Amino acid sequence: MDKKQTKSELVERIYEKTGCELKDIRSVIDQFLDEIKKALENDQSVELRGFGTFEIRDRKGREKARNPKTGETVCVKDHAVVAFRAGKDLKNNVWDIPEKREVGELNR
Repeated sequence: MDKKQTKSELVERIYEKTGCELKDIRSVIDQFLDEIKKALENDQSVELRGFGTFEIRDRKGREKARNPKTGETVCVKDHAVVAFRAGKDLKNNVWDIPEKREVGELNR
């Protein structure tokens, strides 16, 4: 299994489990993500119990930052970033992943 899963793959997995129309699943996922984006753009956090919380965090600017591509010194102003804080259930479910990788217990 790849290290990442795309939105299309998620849609396909949900389709296999539910049998709902692919276009309906795509539509619901797109609308769900749009609502999360809108909430964040309005400076609201989004809490998904058992999964985690998306929130906006402020980052201080710096006079001397370095562009990693060019190595050029640039000035970065104060800005906001999106952060994700995993919920208790998600944290507990991923806690032992490094150990499971070592013994080959993960579905790859």
